[in-house]
Amino acid sequence: MFMEGDSGVNRWYRVREFAELAGVTVRALHHYDQLALVTPKRTDAGYRLYSLGDLERLEQVVALKFLGLPLKQIKILLDRETRHLAEALRSQRRALEEKRQRLDRAIEAIRSAEMAIRPGKQTDAALLKEIIEAIEMQNDTDFMKKYYSEAAQAKIAERREQWNPELQTQVSKEWSDLFRDVEAALGQDPAGERVQALAARWKKLIEGFTGGDREVTSGLGKAWADRENWAPAMKEASAPFADRRIWEFMAKAMNCEKG
Repeated sequence: MFMEGDSGVNRWYRVREFAELAGVTVRALHHYDQLALVTPKRTDAGYRLYSLGDLERLEQVVALKFLGLPLKQIKILLDRETRHLAEALRSQRRALEEKRQRLDRAIEAIRSAEMAIRPGKQTDAALLKEIIEAIEMQNDTDFMKKYYSEAAQAKIAERREQWNPELQTQVSKEWSDLFRDVEAALGQDPAGERVQALAARWKKLIEGFTGGDREVTSGLGKAWADRENWAPAMKEASAPFADRRIWEFMAKAMNCEKG
């Protein structure tokens, strides 16, 4: 279809014709229109008309959707400056790289098990356990995402680049030591010097994960509040840090600090 006085470059396409050109469904185009992702021109009769400029925008939407970005975020990014899109792509790349690392670990565990399994030979349970742990880690990471906003997930992924096994071991020990010390202090004055020192250690460890970011802190709070709905393996792993008495006692200590 051509508008009067237009050249071929400015050709307008009806929705079905444009869907065939772009390789998407008419339903998808209607959905993108409703979300104001790709907004065609309208005729007096209300029919949608698409241009080649709309095709370029649609290709950007499809590409970003393929990378795993939600449609609402895609709209915000495409409507903003280029630097915001670059930042979003950087965060998405980090998240995908992190996921690849977890998948590589699972693949390597399975490969090791394949090589170790021989006819007539008893299978090493440790190898199978490693496979299960690698896959569960992948599932647990995906499960926890629901507690965090997209911005918080991006920040966590960025901070995790600096995380390594040595640091994880150190942090786990610090938390274990802190829980032991807080348990020993239960019943003492939450505003007292000893308990306030424990509260300061508690706050420092939490900030080591959240970086002091409000969105990450909010997501962490939501996750722990919903611990009863975690997968069994996750609940088991967090059991040493699930004593409600300690959490309530530290909450009192924190409130004293604010006061």
